[in-house]
Formats: sequence, C-alpha cells, structure tokens
Amino acid sequence: MSKGTLTVISGFSGAGKGTLMKRLLERHGNYVLSISATTRSPREGELDGREYFFKTREEFEEMIARDQLLEYACYVGNYYGTPRSWVEEQMAAGRDVLLEIEIQGARNIKKKYPEALLIFVSPPSAQELLRRLTGRGTETPEVIQSRISRAAEEAQGMDDYDYLLINDDLECCVGQLDQLIQSAHRRMSENLEFAGKITEELQKMKGE
Repeated sequence: MSKGTLTVISGFSGAGKGTLMKRLLERHGNYVLSISATTRSPREGELDGREYFFKTREEFEEMIARDQLLEYACYVGNYYGTPRSWVEEQMAAGRDVLLEIEIQGARNIKKKYPEALLIFVSPPSAQELLRRLTGRGTETPEVIQSRISRAAEEAQGMDDYDYLLINDDLECCVGQLDQLIQSAHRRMSENLEFAGKITEELQKMKGE
C-alpha cells in the first residue's frame, strides 16, 4: 500500500474552497479532511475527534513544546493547530489528507513537511470575487471591503504555492484538484520505490 499525501488548500474568502473540498470528498473515497486541535470549548453537537480534538491550554502548550503540531496559531484567545500524529497516521494508512488553512500556516507546514502539496484556490477575477462576496447577501459592505483588503494581502503570497487553481467551473475544478493530488501521490510513490531499490542495491555492492 502506498503512502498518502498531505495537501494544503488556501484561497480567498469567497473562492469556494469549502464547496470544492466537499465535492471532492463526495466524489472520491480516499480523501479525508484534517482535524485540528483547539483550546476553545465544544459547541453544541460537536464531538471530540470529529469536529476538533479539544484540548486544555496546558495540553496544547505541551504539544507545542514537544513539536507535535505541524502548525498552530492563536485566534481570539484560543489555540488552533494541526496534530502531526493524526495526519501521519492517516497518510500511513494510504489516505490523502486535505488541510484548509491560511497562508502563514501553509508556509509553516511546508517548512516542517516539505513533501506537502500547496494549492491556492482563486476565482477567475477580482470582479468575480467581489460578485461572489456580495451575492452571499449575509455580510455588510464594511465586512466585504475588509475581505477584499485581506485578499489583496493574500494575493502577494500566491507564489509560495505549488499550484494555482482557478475555480471557475466547479466540477472541472474538482477534477483538476484530484488530478494534481494523484499526480503528486504517484510521484511520491515512484520516488520512494526508486529510493528503496537503489539503497538496497548500494548496500549489496557495499558488502561485496
């Protein structure tokens, strides 16, 4: 059984990341969404190990000290982070892990896990992004403007990603995302197979 991959997905608010990943999970059974650890209290209906791994502040800080997180951050007084052991267990079982995260977290994961595949999702234009944000009908003009300002900052970090995925046609984009991940999966498997083979051959030659 080949090892799974870790794919980090980022993108502007309104780019459709959540819908894209949901459709990918519906279409293919080998993908799993990464589960974060957090110090915030569970909300009604949330279960430990399903929505989040709920930790005390002391437990979370112990995980930081032991380098047990691929990345972490503090939002509104609570820690959030990606447990290394859970991700690696899923990958060892051959599953492809999807992790939705912002740019700084993606950069941190790439430092600790260079094999991770980084994909940035964008609408086809800034005007389309504005149309999608406005079309939600749930946010004030001030909130929409703050999201556009945030997107302008995030756009400067797109060069850090391995691929830029344009989410114009959803079904087409889902197919492209799957192809990118499976291509990385095959490449990793082939590299590991070659590395194992040449290591074994060199060891035999060394002993001759």
